[in-house]
Amino acid sequence: MDFTSRFVALGDSFTEGVGDDDPARPNGVRGWADRVAEQLCAADPDFGYANLAIRGRKLRQILAEQVDAAVELNPTLVSIYAGANDILRPRVDIDDLLVEYNDAVAKLAATGAIVVMFTGFDARGSKVFGTMRGRTAIYNELVRGIAGDHGALLVDYWRFSEYYDWGMWAHDRMHMSAAGHANMAKRVLEVLKYDHSIDVPPMTPVPELSGADAIRANAQWFREYAAPWVVRRVTGKSSGDNLQAKYPQLTRL
Repeated sequence: MDFTSRFVALGDSFTEGVGDDDPARPNGVRGWADRVAEQLCAADPDFGYANLAIRGRKLRQILAEQVDAAVELNPTLVSIYAGANDILRPRVDIDDLLVEYNDAVAKLAATGAIVVMFTGFDARGSKVFGTMRGRTAIYNELVRGIAGDHGALLVDYWRFSEYYDWGMWAHDRMHMSAAGHANMAKRVLEVLKYDHSIDVPPMTPVPELSGADAIRANAQWFREYAAPWVVRRVTGKSSGDNLQAKYPQLTRL
């Protein structure tokens, strides 16, 4: 498949790369999109990459802040994943949101770029996020329809059973680990039918805990990650409030 020379990634923490720590990079993270861009840049000295994704962004924020900015970069390849942060809210009208998502994808597709979309993950292994399976399934069906209507490629995260291994997840249990991001990069490149040389790094073993050990571990996770997340939602704040996009202009990795 011909990607010519400009890849622009849109979205939230999933695409920004949260969970794949790298202090040497903007915002301190690498992520699957950077890993994909590295492969594409290695094959084309003129290849440029922009990543407009910012953690914590909801769907309407992503569309308002990133879509027109992406179009201005004249992309030849665009990825977009938006809506996960909306699904987690107490109330959400998925049908309404996806009408706007459809319009945004139509605008991106009208540039002539190859558009890549994602379904949401089936979090059935999480006692917290597994409660959102029904919402995610509805979201996914609408995303599949949008992708089909606009000729977008679909990365079907819902069906990636390797993510049932907790080694694919960071300590916060919300974002992919370095291994998870590397694996996602491979999945994206496979959808693009692009030969790559990505190796998934070894996963950090996650011990199986029971009884008092499990209670202590869960309590620690709640204090360090879940409680601050809830507080941000209640107060209307976001982990990305003071952050800028990692690569707002086309660059090489």
